[in-house]
Amino acid sequence: MLHPNIRKPSDHVPLVIEVGIVDTDIDLSIRLISKDSKEEKDFVTSLTKSVSNLNSSDIKTKENLESLVQQLAYMFKNA
Repeated sequence: MLHPNIRKPSDHVPLVIEVGIVDTDIDLSIRLISKDSKEEKDFVTSLTKSVSNLNSSDIKTKENLESLVQQLAYMFKNA
């Protein structure tokens, strides 16, 4: 949409574009652990123990790597 009545001293006319935004339900959930809390310490300890128990010596195929990555994701999810 052109607005010739709001132009500046030059011969340029501002161009205004309206962008429609559709209302969408976005399901957001935020989970956080307060810094320096007991929960943070327990979370880090749990992850450290779990990761140290992973056997990474058998990563010789793509499937082995994928399995290890899935185990790591599971550990983060359940820590």
